Amino acid sequence: MPLFISYSHADKDFVDRLATQLVAHKVNVWLDRWEMHVGESIIDRIQRAIMDASALLVILSPESVESEWCKKELNSGLIRELEERQIVVLPVLVRDCTIPMFLREKLYADFRTNFDDGLRTILEAVAKVTNEWRNRLETPTWHTDWAIDWGETDEGIAILRLTLVEVAENQPYSVLTVISLIPGPYANAWYRVMAEQRQEDVARRMVVEGLSAELKRIDFRVLLEDQFPKSTSIPFSIESGDYTANITTRLLGTDTGRDVLFDTAQQIDGIKTQMQLAAAQRLENA
Repeated sequence: MPLFISYSHADKDFVDRLATQLVAHKVNVWLDRWEMHVGESIIDRIQRAIMDASALLVILSPESVESEWCKKELNSGLIRELEERQIVVLPVLVRDCTIPMFLREKLYADFRTNFDDGLRTILEAVAKVTNEWRNRLETPTWHTDWAIDWGETDEGIAILRLTLVEVAENQPYSVLTVISLIPGPYANAWYRVMAEQRQEDVARRMVVEGLSAELKRIDFRVLLEDQFPKSTSIPFSIESGDYTANITTRLLGTDTGRDVLFDTAQQIDGIKTQMQLAAAQRLENA
């Protein structure tokens, strides 16, 4: 998930330098001048960007604290903090100004005297607001963007869904994988109890960990020979009950004439590890 930068255009030069340094440190940044295109709805794009961001980097200067637009962006971030009960707004002080009341109790990154010290503070803070349910796996030859969502069927069955898009570096194709995790009756009842106890995060993590263990055990991979999807159902169990993983994988993009072996077990193991790290960081930061 990207880091949204809220700022006054009076601070454009500083923001350009900061954003460039963040990208150099492999931080995904959303900056209006980089992302917006002529004819787009400013309100709609920024609203979506704020809701999808891992955090809001709020640039504090005399101009930004007086900007009505910046105030709206800050309020949106603070509302997310209240709803999600985790840190979303990260203040950045670039010039002396009157800090907004609801930010005064927060530790801010101070760039007034030393840019490198301020940048180090931001990088440490960003590491603590990683979204457990959406991220990117990266290697020198490919990267995979992934997300987890959840919901219930009309019959009241709680389903988890993992969506992965692997992009091979310097190759004209990508691989799409969708995994639906279907609980058996006992596992479904357990999940509902966990939800009532506000332990859904723990439950979801346990299910993904169970899937990862089973795929590693059988060394599950998919050989993709054409554009048609390959589907497989794999049963597995965790302490809370039985699950079925319905896995569909397909090639997208240019046909290179070569088969592609997709290592599903490796991908899910990487996702599991990122989830665990994000959960640990959030607990440490609570």
